[in-house]
Amino acid sequence: MTPGATPTQTTPTPHPTPAWATADPYAAALRAGAGPLFLRRADGWLLPLDVERWCARADPVDGGVLDRCEGAVLDVGCGPGRLVVELAARGRTVLGVDVSAAAVEHTVRLGGQALRRSVFEALPGEGRWGTVLLMDGNIGIGGDPRELLARVRQLLTPGGLLIAETAPVDIDERAHVHLTDAFEAVGAPFPWARLGTPALLRHAHGWARAGQWTAGGRRFVALRTRSTRSASNSAEAANSTAVISSQRVRKPSGESAVADR
Repeated sequence: MTPGATPTQTTPTPHPTPAWATADPYAAALRAGAGPLFLRRADGWLLPLDVERWCARADPVDGGVLDRCEGAVLDVGCGPGRLVVELAARGRTVLGVDVSAAAVEHTVRLGGQALRRSVFEALPGEGRWGTVLLMDGNIGIGGDPRELLARVRQLLTPGGLLIAETAPVDIDERAHVHLTDAFEAVGAPFPWARLGTPALLRHAHGWARAGQWTAGGRRFVALRTRSTRSASNSAEAANSTAVISSQRVRKPSGESAVADR
């Protein structure tokens, strides 16, 4: 393949922006750097969202994840941008994408590069990212893990790496949820998924397992696309740097497992 060429692929199906992305409680929590903030199922069950950690600097557990990144990095659902900012500080080529205007604004304000966009929309550098991150439960985006994995495959270079954070329990759940600050739910319900490591591996057909580990009570899986050609990380990073530089940041208006360590 000619360097810089985008592989032939299916045009992503547009997904509507979920109601929570423009909800005041979410934006307010990011501005304050604190919750309470929850995802609430129809039966009243609440999943607490760790806003304080998201808005803090990358911690040692995050750092261990970022150490594994290869080439240019795309952080899907980047939130307030702690990982984007940390990778940029390390001199890495990195772009965050998020559907929340407040999240993108926060990331840009901290000096990171981010676009307000869904992972299911057209993105810069498709087919040339060395690593895609799905952290903080973002493997649940869209409520259909197999669809999300297929989309991530389109974004990665052949042989590229996906690092996903999974639920701390063995679960494979689909639900429609609301965002709530514990006082009231906001907007229409939207689809979400929760996956433990075993469930993610069951859905990862056609991916090679590159590792799984636990740190700080959090669990992670690394998966690799099957490569049809070899490519250097430096070349991929250079290609994606050019793509990112051409974008105007939009502010708001396997085979074998790596041993756990």
